[in-house]
Amino acid sequence: MSTKSFRVAICGGGIGGLCLAVALSKHTHIQVDVFEGAERFKEIGAGVMIWSRTWRILELLELAPHFAKVADTQPDPAVATGFEYRRSDTKDGFKWNLVAMPYAFAEQLPKGLAHFRRRLVSYEKQAGGEIALTFADGASAVCDLLVGCDGIKSVVRAQMLRVKAKEDAQPGLLNLIEPKWTGTIAYRGLIPSTNLPSVDGARHRTLASPMMYCGQNKHVVAYSISQGNIVNFVAFASDLNRKNTAYGAEWVTNCSKDEVLQCFGGWESEVSLLLEREEKPTKWGIHHLEELPFFVTNRVVLLGDAAHGMSPHLGAGAGQAIEDAYILAHVLGAAAPKSLDAALEAYQQTRLPVANHVLRSSYESGNMYEFNSRFGDEYSALGPAIGHQWDFLTESTPEGEAEKAMRILRSLERQGIIRERL
Repeated sequence: MSTKSFRVAICGGGIGGLCLAVALSKHTHIQVDVFEGAERFKEIGAGVMIWSRTWRILELLELAPHFAKVADTQPDPAVATGFEYRRSDTKDGFKWNLVAMPYAFAEQLPKGLAHFRRRLVSYEKQAGGEIALTFADGASAVCDLLVGCDGIKSVVRAQMLRVKAKEDAQPGLLNLIEPKWTGTIAYRGLIPSTNLPSVDGARHRTLASPMMYCGQNKHVVAYSISQGNIVNFVAFASDLNRKNTAYGAEWVTNCSKDEVLQCFGGWESEVSLLLEREEKPTKWGIHHLEELPFFVTNRVVLLGDAAHGMSPHLGAGAGQAIEDAYILAHVLGAAAPKSLDAALEAYQQTRLPVANHVLRSSYESGNMYEFNSRFGDEYSALGPAIGHQWDFLTESTPEGEAEKAMRILRSLERQGIIRERL
């Protein structure tokens, strides 16, 4: 097509926003613009998990070769690996569970689509149907569809909920704007594998297998990245009585090694050896969103952490953002201007229940690792329950979810239930 049918503005250049932009750019009838507040796109963070299901989506989006250049490994469905679980909050730790699964750790955007130093401050629906965007530097833009990919502190989500709360007289929606502290802090560090000493004459366990060291109210996740040259660890400590209380303005701060060691004092030696090798750990307040009742309103749509920012205990945040992008691109690619609303409703019906389930399961998993779930430390029941937390990876396929979204779209088009709002 020589002209564009509709304009999509993507606010936020994280992994979900970029996947969506690349996927939509393949459709010649869609004009795509990405607005990013930073000076450049961020690199993929150390230790980001890309499960085989997500890798399949990257293949479908023709992005897998790009990711393969920066990933430590590519997932092999024939090879099952996973986390070994140990009870570690005593000097005599022991293995109690193993969850096996296929996994991997993880400038294809056409020129002219990216606009940097464009931090959205507000949007406004115009009388003619366009959405006017205003940025912090005074610049402006217009679009037919706004996608908020602007993270867990999303400006788009905040305005969407405020508008909806006023229009529908639902003041309770205002309580969903701000992320909530889970009551958990996390100490993070990266350690060269050459700095990890042996434990009782054996190679440190984290160099051979992803580890989940578990204790009451605390757990430590550790695994090697960069072809085994670096060990990434995250040490969590929770106080359930402080859940949903104010954490403070700064979510990420520096801290001392002594603070970390004191927090995990009395744990088995291989955990202590791991933690004492990081000289400059950082301290994170772990936040998540409460489940949203909708991701779409009035041609504004949420994606990734803006829609379902979750705690990291399933390693699923990036994968869920990529899956959002895949489904949204799929239905928008098949949509005409008159069926945009149907496409957005198909996206919402397909992704909202799954993403909210994963958000909820991520929090529950953290409680399981720290023996704070309904299973306590009954290992025979807790082990299988933890394994089932990853069922969402295999209960369906990306292709099947895309087909589901298309069936919803075509059904809505036939019924005429979702009509053009312009």
